Amino acid sequence: MPRSPRAARRAAKPGPPHDTASLRAAITAARLPGSPPQVTEQARALLLGWLDPSRTFADALRDLSSGEAARAIGLALLDRTPEPPGLDCKSGCAFCCILPGDDGGTVTAAEARTLHAALIPLQGTPDGTQWHPQACPALDPATRLCRAYAARPMICRTYVSRDVTACEAIAEGHAKPGTGTLPAQIITITVHALARAALHGTTPVHTYNLRAIATAALRGTPAPDALKSARHSPKSLDAERRRLARGLTRGAG
Repeated sequence: MPRSPRAARRAAKPGPPHDTASLRAAITAARLPGSPPQVTEQARALLLGWLDPSRTFADALRDLSSGEAARAIGLALLDRTPEPPGLDCKSGCAFCCILPGDDGGTVTAAEARTLHAALIPLQGTPDGTQWHPQACPALDPATRLCRAYAARPMICRTYVSRDVTACEAIAEGHAKPGTGTLPAQIITITVHALARAALHGTTPVHTYNLRAIATAALRGTPAPDALKSARHSPKSLDAERRRLARGLTRGAG
């Protein structure tokens, strides 16, 4: 009995990657509905470039699933990105460190572990919520300076503003132009989404709640337990990817 077209497509679909060659093929074939094609293709090219022949399959699997690959690619891109002119960012402003919304700021496992390690020595100390109830716990409430600045994730590194009053308004839930994110942020999230699509059926690729990780570290919660409690639902990565894409579209308009 001949196969239906749907059954034929299922039979032709490659299985989960099992070596570097099949991983490259899976990354090449991965699709991300809702992402601007130019963003997806730039992220794909950078990810395939990262997956060089000297990297073992086991190492690649580990770094893709943890988000270490996405972070490395994002940081390299950020290093090549000139700072936009006319920024109004100042030390101690901290309105960009207010984290409204349920996701608490989207970070990868690699970023979550790095942030946790930087904050765990400060357990029991006052945190940013003593300045603002939705502030990142990594803030020093007195100085409004980040106490984990060197370990801050990409979401923090890429936020920029030409108007500090816009940051304050947005932090209080009022839309006002003047802020944005550098391209490295959407590329990082898109690379991580491509990794998840490519590794489907092989190993999970999660995202985590930045605020929850920082809170857990300052309470002295061990890293494995902190990550477990701060893990996002599977839909959160795509939601963040689409949110950034909408911002990119508005900026282009």
